[in-house]
Amino acid sequence: MNWYIEFVKEYPIISAMIQFAILGTLGDIVSYWLISRKIQLPYKFNIIILKMLEWAVLAVFIKYAFIGFNGFVDSLIEYNFLPQLSGLGKSFAISTSMNLQFGPFLVLMHRLLDNLIAKKNNWKNIDKGFYSLLWFWIPAHTITFILPKEFQIGLAAVWSLALGIILGFYNRK
Repeated sequence: MNWYIEFVKEYPIISAMIQFAILGTLGDIVSYWLISRKIQLPYKFNIIILKMLEWAVLAVFIKYAFIGFNGFVDSLIEYNFLPQLSGLGKSFAISTSMNLQFGPFLVLMHRLLDNLIAKKNNWKNIDKGFYSLLWFWIPAHTITFILPKEFQIGLAAVWSLALGIILGFYNRK
């Protein structure tokens, strides 16, 4: 486990990109399997590479948001716009502020990149992506921000896989 912590500390952006490229893409694939009820490679190899690049790009935005919104909440506390918070309360404040401000941008960017890769103009059910900020991402990231910083991006990537599984299960044909 020490090698993971050291790698994340030494290369925070690259490690975020790798984790999301693997786990986010795996979430897309597993979601497809659940929706279609077929275990097969849902995309050609070049599309899988593009999806991995998509997740890697999103990871950069996510990593910066994690750092920025932690500082944002610290500043709100420092200037008495929020009470002194720690533990679960501070974690919830970071998660809520990040998902309500940065989350809509990420949902739109994710769909835009999906559309570019698929060469489609599909904005169907984008509202479900926005609703996931409330029912999934705020609670998930509340747990995420309780962890030490070295584990936060890794868990966020695991949450991306988990959401792919949940959405695949509920969108089965």
